[in-house]
Amino acid sequence: MKLRFVLFFLATCLLGAERAYDAKANPASDLKRAVEQARKEKKNILLEVGGEWCSWCHRLDQLFASNAGLLEEREKNFVFLKVNFSPENENKEFLAQYPKIEGYPHLIVLDSGGKMLRSQETDVLEEGKGYNLQRVSAFLREWAPKR
Repeated sequence: MKLRFVLFFLATCLLGAERAYDAKANPASDLKRAVEQARKEKKNILLEVGGEWCSWCHRLDQLFASNAGLLEEREKNFVFLKVNFSPENENKEFLAQYPKIEGYPHLIVLDSGGKMLRSQETDVLEEGKGYNLQRVSAFLREWAPKR
């Protein structure tokens, strides 16, 4: 049991390090790969739009990094993809296909084929200077694929 936790913790750290917002990434091609993976694994897709400049984006990352159950819930039900929005690259063309985003981070849930199911401002998930674990967990459960 302890070994499993250690391995999960290490994987969590590695996932967090790999999942920075990348201004050079091509979200259209990333989404194409995500759709392929989501279809194979029968998952939905969770887009998190934000940037390295965004303190609330880092707070959301921290919530997942510090709550193994929440991270496991996300990884079990979603193919997760960060989409950069920054002065270096606003990804206007890619983001134009979705509703206007008012604040960051912003979550967009897609089905396994890439069809939008939900566009979600994250302020309703906040509590104090962070995010409410129960609200974020409820959001993930609500938009997980029906099995």
